[in-house]
Amino acid sequence: MKTLQQQLGNYGLYHRSKRNVMTHFIGIPLIVFAIICLLARLEFVSTQFSFNAAHIVMLAFVFYYVILSVSLGLMMAVLLFLLTILAQPIAHLSFSLWLCTSIGIFIFGWLLQFIGHFFEGKKPAFVDDLIGLVIGPLYVLAELLFIFGLYKNLEEQINEIAGPTKE
Repeated sequence: MKTLQQQLGNYGLYHRSKRNVMTHFIGIPLIVFAIICLLARLEFVSTQFSFNAAHIVMLAFVFYYVILSVSLGLMMAVLLFLLTILAQPIAHLSFSLWLCTSIGIFIFGWLLQFIGHFFEGKKPAFVDDLIGLVIGPLYVLAELLFIFGLYKNLEEQINEIAGPTKE
């Protein structure tokens, strides 16, 4: 299994343009939110508890993120938990409104992604490796932390693999 540094470094190879990374700060959370909205509609209810498909998928993602990095995995757990809470009102809309809203958010998120990759001049990372779909949200969190001066060692390790960012 690849390390955190390898995963983020490989993903970073496709994200050296600051404009591309900026579009990802909005696009990736929107895509993740839309997927959560879509999955949250599929509920499993018993007399003692209830959960939905979004909970299962997000738990699997968090498990993988924690294997890569406990601290980043726990931060992702909090963020995904919050998105899951925000998705509940959308999941409980009428069928057509839920579907249109979720798909609309999904399409808008991907539109931003493709605009960013136009600036980058490169295809999205997932085209070459599907794990990019899972690593994208973690990469966005890491880039946000780097802006605040955190995880400098990790930032240096990613830049060693992917090269420096460019305007």
